[in-house]
Amino acid sequence: MKFAVIAAGDGSRLEQEGVAANKPLVTLAGEPMLDRLLRIFTDAGASEVAVIVNERMPEVVRHARKMEEERRTSPCPLRLKVAATPSSMHSFHAISEWLEDGPFCLTTVDTVFRPDEFNSYIRAFRSGSADGLMAVTDYVDDERPLYVGTDGDLNITGFYDNPTGCRYISGGMYCLTPPALDTLRRCVAAGQSRMRNFQRQLVADGLKLKAWPFSKILDVDHAADIAKAEQFLSEIHYE
Repeated sequence: MKFAVIAAGDGSRLEQEGVAANKPLVTLAGEPMLDRLLRIFTDAGASEVAVIVNERMPEVVRHARKMEEERRTSPCPLRLKVAATPSSMHSFHAISEWLEDGPFCLTTVDTVFRPDEFNSYIRAFRSGSADGLMAVTDYVDDERPLYVGTDGDLNITGFYDNPTGCRYISGGMYCLTPPALDTLRRCVAAGQSRMRNFQRQLVADGLKLKAWPFSKILDVDHAADIAKAEQFLSEIHYE
């Protein structure tokens, strides 16, 4: 199973708030976020990890190319795309050609979660029959959360900008099968640019999506989020 990381954003909010490191290289518990994800994905049995980084971030490009070289002969190689894209959906589209031959897991570089819960999530997807298994959480600490409608069996019924009685929000991690890429390409061709609209279109296209709850998923969008993520990881470490 392949994994993919979108790490091509400009990180403008972190920069404006005085964080010197580019987002993929922000360290949590002494480890750059990009490195942390690749380690977790490797531990989860990834056969390959596709990564897209922003060509306007030379330090990130150098770091990623070094990782690509170091992993060239490993059981889990890194496949790297260097580009500037206008949105996360376009970044996903740019690496989609590498994800066509089987199920895959996609996330953005700033997603922070418990590795044990992630491993359970991947096992559930591998053993299930859904077209997509979407990571969700009832921990809400986001400026513009995407609310996820579910039925009693955690089948996803819709994605909403407002709560509308939803318990969960999207965690920004997506386990998907190749039919989702057809939806992605139609979205891009139609001028869509937001991942939440892609997810809505998956439902509209009739793909079977299920939700997998995590206790907590954090995104590192602001300087204050770094401290929250560090605290979260320290609590996991000392359990």
